[in-house]
Amino acid sequence: MLQELSIQNLAVISEAEIPLAQGLNVFTGETGAGKSILIHGIQAVLGQRVYKDIVRTGCKKASITARFSPVSEETRELLAENGIVCEDDELFLTREISADGGSTGRLNGKAVPVSLLRDLGETLVNIHGQHDNQILLRPERHLDVLDRFGEDDSLLCAYREQFAALQNTARELGALQRSEQQKMSRLRELQTIISEIGELDPQPQEDVQLEAQYRAATTAQASGEQADQICDLLTDGEENISDSLANACVQLSEMARNLPEVQGLSDRLKAVNIELRDIADELAVYGGSGLSPAEFQRLSDRRNAVNTIALKYHTDADGLRELFEQSAKEVESIENSSEHIRMLTEKKQQLLHKVTELARKLTAHRKELAEQFSSRVGEELAFLDMPRVQLVVDLTQGKLTPNGMDKAEFLISANVGEPPKPIAQIASGGELSRMMLALKAVIAKRDAIPTLIFDEIDTGVSGRAAQKIGKKLRELGSHHQVLCVTHLSQLAVQAQHHLLIEKHSDETSTKTQVSVLDEQGRIAEIARIMGGADPSELMLQTAAEALKECQ
Repeated sequence: MLQELSIQNLAVISEAEIPLAQGLNVFTGETGAGKSILIHGIQAVLGQRVYKDIVRTGCKKASITARFSPVSEETRELLAENGIVCEDDELFLTREISADGGSTGRLNGKAVPVSLLRDLGETLVNIHGQHDNQILLRPERHLDVLDRFGEDDSLLCAYREQFAALQNTARELGALQRSEQQKMSRLRELQTIISEIGELDPQPQEDVQLEAQYRAATTAQASGEQADQICDLLTDGEENISDSLANACVQLSEMARNLPEVQGLSDRLKAVNIELRDIADELAVYGGSGLSPAEFQRLSDRRNAVNTIALKYHTDADGLRELFEQSAKEVESIENSSEHIRMLTEKKQQLLHKVTELARKLTAHRKELAEQFSSRVGEELAFLDMPRVQLVVDLTQGKLTPNGMDKAEFLISANVGEPPKPIAQIASGGELSRMMLALKAVIAKRDAIPTLIFDEIDTGVSGRAAQKIGKKLRELGSHHQVLCVTHLSQLAVQAQHHLLIEKHSDETSTKTQVSVLDEQGRIAEIARIMGGADPSELMLQTAAEALKECQ
């Protein structure tokens, strides 16, 4: 609920700290004291439209802060949707209005869009006044009001569950019912993928393995060719080193017979010849270690084929296998789509039948609720001295929606024998406020919005009607926090919390002050309302007795 309202430089209010309480809070004061400014301040902090002339003359900006505690679950959910955590079960909303016309919103001290303040305001406070666009004037809200009047919402929940299933099935069915041309085009594309990859049949990590084998084979082939060339130089060919060296060994051996001193050179040259032949024999092994030309060609072709298909589909060998499997599944899905469509169509029809049956039951339930609701509201209106006014719930049926197939509009008959008409065409501002009060009294226990504000609800009433309005507001205060601006003593005496709005003027400025009244202060103020300024002792006594009766 609204615990406190803090105002700075708002119209005639220079500064005010206004504590509020559970139950019925009333604001009284002389005409022109600034009672309406409080309502404007609350509207401003809840994100409603404001104008720059609301800023106190001579000031740069006005500021209004509202402290709410505890915070309802609905408000917490809205905060969570906007990424905000409510700590300490307390919420501070602030609206600052600049004299140049700009404004900013704050939530617990942090800047937020004014639109968020407005959305939060709809979960925190309902303001009902002569010039507000109330729920009663918005037929699109009437069905929700009627449903909240019912104690059991299990039928509506069951309907919404089945309706959601129907929507999901319809979406799935619509996705499958693509045009035949689109399906055939996709099918040809998939069959190409399956044919190309299936014919290739890539194995896991095959592209990596082929690349390693190709590099090894290329290296072995190059090395073998080099080994063959070396061996050819050493041992083969017309001018190979081995033959030349053998001839040299023979000649040097003959020379040693004539010159014994070169025998050592002859022995060394023979040793070189033997080492040369050993080297040639070992190199010959490398010359025959590579793949055969046919084998190397097969390896090269396979590598190129895998790489070409992988490049086409922007993936690797493992990705090709996965693409093949996915494509096969999609082909199966397309080929079986007719059967799937048939099954989903049957399911949709079954769900449609269930939803329609539940919608009919919901309509029948609402018709019963409508009679009870009209009767209860009629009783409340009669209590509020509007006995001739009758509220009728006009239920009509249309297409299925998440709320059923019903539309509801509240109609009223202002006098016996008159046909019911839309509320906006008949009710005056004061009647609207009393009708809203009757409506709130009927659904009070089920209404989640904690704070209700009634502005000018006593317009055009007096005497017994005013007394009954006061009693009804007090009764409503047992389920909600109720704020009411009034000029009638019959309403003021019913309050649990009474605030006085006074205007003080001097030669340079005018200020409005808001103060909480104690018992003696309340007696004096109620006496003033009853009899004007400077009330007599008799009037004070009457006021005291009226207060005592309401305790």
